[in-house]
Amino acid sequence: MPSNSAPLVVKFGGSLHASPALADWLAALKRYPRPLTIVPGGGPFADAVRAAQPAMRYDEKTAHAMAVLAMEQYALALASRDLALELAASGEAIKAAHTQGRIALWRPSAMVAAADDIAPCWDVTSDSLAAWLAKKTGARALVLIKSVDVGDGALLSEIIGKGIVDPALPDYLDETPLFIAGPSSLPRATALLADGVQPGATIATFPTRKSA
Repeated sequence: MPSNSAPLVVKFGGSLHASPALADWLAALKRYPRPLTIVPGGGPFADAVRAAQPAMRYDEKTAHAMAVLAMEQYALALASRDLALELAASGEAIKAAHTQGRIALWRPSAMVAAADDIAPCWDVTSDSLAAWLAKKTGARALVLIKSVDVGDGALLSEIIGKGIVDPALPDYLDETPLFIAGPSSLPRATALLADGVQPGATIATFPTRKSA
C-alpha cells in the first residue's frame, strides 16, 4: 500500500468550469497537507473538439491529441486563479512542486504524447489519464471530482454504464483506490482534506479488472 507521503491525485471535472462549486473545491483542496496533484478535465475546450470533428473529419488520434490540449487549456485557466497551483508538464516538475509545498497542476500533453501505453481514442478521457498518472506516480488514491453523486461502494462497471466515467478507466486504474466526489461530498471536503483524508464515495473496482 502507498505510504502517507505518496501523492493524492485529484481529477478536477471539466463540468465544474461554470459552477460556483469550482471555487469551493479549489479552496478545499488547498487544505490538503500532503503532496497533491490535480489533473484537469477538458471542459468546454474538449466539447469544442468533439463538436468540430464531424465537420472537419479529423481522425480519432488527432481528436485525442486535441482533447489533451483542451485539458492544458483548462489547466491554464485554473492556474490563473491561484498561485498555489504549479503547472507541471513532467514527473520531475510534479515532484518539484510537491517539494516546494505547492499543488502540482498537470499539463498532460508532453507525457501523453511520449507514452506508448495510452490509446488515442475518445474512450480514453481525462478520467483514464488521471488513473494513468496516478499509477505512474505511485498515488495513494485517485479522486474524480464530478458534478453528479454516486453511492458509496458503487461498482465501477455500473458507473461506466451510466456514463459517469469513461469506459477505458479499468485499463489504466490498476490497484489505485478510486473515489468519486460529487456535490454531496463538498460540504465535508474541507475538513476531510485538512485531516489528510480524501473525500468522496468509495468505488468497488475489482469486478471490472482484467485477470493477468
